[in-house]
Amino acid sequence: MIFAGTAVADLKLAQKEGCLGCHSVDKKLVGPAWKDVAAKYKGAAGAEAKLLKKVREGGKGNWGDIIQPPNTTTSDADLKMLVKFVLSQ
Repeated sequence: MIFAGTAVADLKLAQKEGCLGCHSVDKKLVGPAWKDVAAKYKGAAGAEAKLLKKVREGGKGNWGDIIQPPNTTTSDADLKMLVKFVLSQ
């Protein structure tokens, strides 16, 4: 996969925040691929807010028993940027 501009910066941020330990853009690792997350939320009312809450607070149940750990140290601005990136896949 080839990325340019903002997407490269978003991937670097995802790496810095540890997201790439469980996720990738196009294939399932421990957690779902971001393209699958984007497809699940596509067209859903309040998708960004729902995903922000899930990533911030963590939880399980959306993808089976896989747990999304809470992200308590990521700034609100960075978290919003990451969620927008995920939803753009």
